[in-house]
Amino acid sequence: MIEAIRNAFKIPDLRKKILFTLIIIAIYRLGAQIPVPGVKIADIQRLFTQGGGVFNFLDLFSGGALSRFAVFALGIMPYITAAIIMELLAVVVPTIEKWQKEGDVGQKKITQVTRYMTLGLAVIESIGYTLLFQGLLKIQFTVLERYLIIMTLTAGTVLVMWLGELITQRGIGNGMSLIIFISIVSRVPSGISRTFQVVSPLILVIFIIMTIVVIVSIVITEKGQRRISVQYAKRVVGRKMYGGTSTYIPLKINSAGVMPIIFATSLLIFPATLANMYPAPFTRALQAALGSSGSFYRILILAALIIFFTYFYTAIVFNPIDISDNVKKYGGFVPGVRPGKPTAVYLNKVLNRITLPGAFFLASIALLPEVFGGKFNIPFWQNFGGTSVLILVGVALETMIQLETQLLQRHYEGFLK
Repeated sequence: MIEAIRNAFKIPDLRKKILFTLIIIAIYRLGAQIPVPGVKIADIQRLFTQGGGVFNFLDLFSGGALSRFAVFALGIMPYITAAIIMELLAVVVPTIEKWQKEGDVGQKKITQVTRYMTLGLAVIESIGYTLLFQGLLKIQFTVLERYLIIMTLTAGTVLVMWLGELITQRGIGNGMSLIIFISIVSRVPSGISRTFQVVSPLILVIFIIMTIVVIVSIVITEKGQRRISVQYAKRVVGRKMYGGTSTYIPLKINSAGVMPIIFATSLLIFPATLANMYPAPFTRALQAALGSSGSFYRILILAALIIFFTYFYTAIVFNPIDISDNVKKYGGFVPGVRPGKPTAVYLNKVLNRITLPGAFFLASIALLPEVFGGKFNIPFWQNFGGTSVLILVGVALETMIQLETQLLQRHYEGFLK
């Protein structure tokens, strides 16, 4: 590993990309420390301490910026939300679906629309947070202060989006995911420190073993795939023969990634948010049933939602009909399956079968750390859970593969041996 890192810095182009990425990350962390004007950080942090899992979950993906009401308090989440909305709209809006099939030109149009949508979502979320904190803290901002806070948060979101695109274009790539990665990693040292302070040696051993098991399971599942063999027929064009090769279609066990957990968790924290905004016996009871970590109803509903969203999101990101049409267009076929619609039916059948263990895996990753963290009072698992670890491991694997490719292209030994 040390030799691979040394080799990476020997390559001038790769060294510049790594250093540029580190500079952008430093700028992002600086913006997460500077509070917006007109607020008291102590009051905001006390609110997050009393608010429990709702605010902690929102604060996790901003790297602690939301608990300080910093310039980058909204983080990259408005952009992620806009990108998810565009993916969902592609299923029902023919124009967006057409853009997806136009290559780089269509992707530029989708990116442009996503940016404008991010700006709109940032304005809406800025107004929402300003009014929410004003009500919960029982303070009254002036019109000028409200306008200044909203403009600052919106500009911060646009700047974060730009920083992520810079990492993608001029850095080591995968910019948006790296920003989320850094946001979560920035909270890990404090979580580990609190865990070592409050747990007994036996619980500490259980925590370490569970962490290793979860990370290894995520790596195995993220790399696991079912390969569907595809054979291309030979064809003669003039005096040259083309085709006759074989390849495969990789179907991942977990094609949906971490999105099902985020969708399901977001739905479950809605009752707690509602209870904070509109305290009433019904909302308090709903918060007690679904908001307490490790409760039976929360575990049951969260597992069901994760399984449902796994199938839902997999159906969006993987279209068997398009895959089968592309295979047929280039003269390919799956051995033993007729081209066209039968191939799409076959791919869909295989995908449904391998998605089931992937869905149960996601549910277990989301629930087991939460259950054990609440039972053994492990602060790290209570604050982070399996969702954060899944994101960290997934982004780390993607980044390592990109650096690996850069090294192997220049005949250096890579990270993964």
